[in-house]
Amino acid sequence: MIYLDNNATTEIFPAVLDAMLPFLTADHGNPSSAHALAEKPREAIEESRRKVARLLGASHSGEIVFTSGGTESDNWAILGTLEARPEKTQVVTTRVEHEAVRKVCEKLESRGYEVVWLDVDEKGLLDPGQLRDVVDESTAIVSIMMANNETGVLFPVHELAGIVKSKSDAAFHVDGVNAAGKVAIDLADSNIDLFSISAHKFHGPKGVGALFVRDGFELASNSIGGGQESGRRAGTEAVHQIAGLGAAAEIASDLRPMDEIGILRDRLEKVFLRDYEIASVNGSRANRLPNTSNVSFEGLNGELILSRLDERGICVSTGSACNESNHVSSPVLHAMEIPYSKAMGAIRFSLGRNNTAEEIDIVIAALTEIIGEARSIAA
Repeated sequence: MIYLDNNATTEIFPAVLDAMLPFLTADHGNPSSAHALAEKPREAIEESRRKVARLLGASHSGEIVFTSGGTESDNWAILGTLEARPEKTQVVTTRVEHEAVRKVCEKLESRGYEVVWLDVDEKGLLDPGQLRDVVDESTAIVSIMMANNETGVLFPVHELAGIVKSKSDAAFHVDGVNAAGKVAIDLADSNIDLFSISAHKFHGPKGVGALFVRDGFELASNSIGGGQESGRRAGTEAVHQIAGLGAAAEIASDLRPMDEIGILRDRLEKVFLRDYEIASVNGSRANRLPNTSNVSFEGLNGELILSRLDERGICVSTGSACNESNHVSSPVLHAMEIPYSKAMGAIRFSLGRNNTAEEIDIVIAALTEIIGEARSIAA
């Protein structure tokens, strides 16, 4: 099996599993208890908090709150901010956000909030001037992702946060789910108030993530109950998952493997762009994650290509939710105004730390056969 769908999820590394297992067996105590069996779980939680803080470049570990994953972190950042600022009526986001942000904003819009949707250009890039023009004192929160999950395009979140703070007292939230572990993150000296991550995107377990909440930032509590997470998120902590998140964060903090991943990604693209006039890369090639390539094979069916790769044991994503019956492409490709003839043939390759040059060569050979087959069918 060759796995090139790492923006969807990643495999748990052995060291991460090793960090989790004690808290599913002998060290199973509730960290809130007063007896000795609570000691190791409690220490594990705080150690993981420190490791996540280092991954994100936070000022200190108290700014890290554990959650069930990226969706909860994104939802909480937006809804918790609005609850804490009932007098504010405007939310600003982009048209290419993950559903965990986009669908929340659509719901808010239906409830009477003013939601401003920022556009991107044909390369998936955002014009900071748009943000400068719309933010004002009515803005409660601006939520903009750091890295797009489909194209890998990076947004200049530090610059954007500075714009927001220069014009308002609005909160600035970053969905960093697909950025963590792939590019450097430094929140200590930034204007970013809230930052979301999810462990399973960087070789940790599913079902756990974190929300960075800047010291002094007012955010309504996520749930009501016990005093866990400094009273911000009630409920007994899933110690094994938090321990796994910490172990994964420690591994992800070393970005040196990303250089090799970028080389493998470019090797893959080079062959397609050289050999097929129908091939093109969706999104900026100069400003994106090192592991992500969204390639369109114009006029071909991406689902067919995916299926044929799957038969050969190669896992990718279409990177698009194209529907041939009504010619609708994914919201991201639609926002970039990618023609349907290209969007329908989009394939997302997202490489991981375990991929090798030999695997990339196998994928290139398989795709050469599959593209030939698909072109004969399309003809």
